[in-house]
Amino acid sequence: MIGVVLWADARDRKAVIWCEDHGNLAYYTAPNQTEHEGECLDAGDLIAFEIREEHDCRLARNPRRVNAGFAPYLAHNLSGARRTRPDITRGGNVLPFEKRAG
Repeated sequence: MIGVVLWADARDRKAVIWCEDHGNLAYYTAPNQTEHEGECLDAGDLIAFEIREEHDCRLARNPRRVNAGFAPYLAHNLSGARRTRPDITRGGNVLPFEKRAG
């Protein structure tokens, strides 16, 4: 899978990733390693990774940086984005029937 890191915490070695399939976000937590091992991810990095579904959560594994700083403002731009669909007003579940001609 390919994705863009929306948020990353270098100290805790965790990240939230927006996936190319526009499905649920993926979450990454680095396995226990020394600070000099593994990828250090930053917000905006384009990464390739393996994905595993666990319960209702997508977990990213083995991230590999494809392009550092690919989309540095993506998280900010998404937080200010407007909805593309209008809100649906839900009423009762009774639908009117049209009269038939005849």
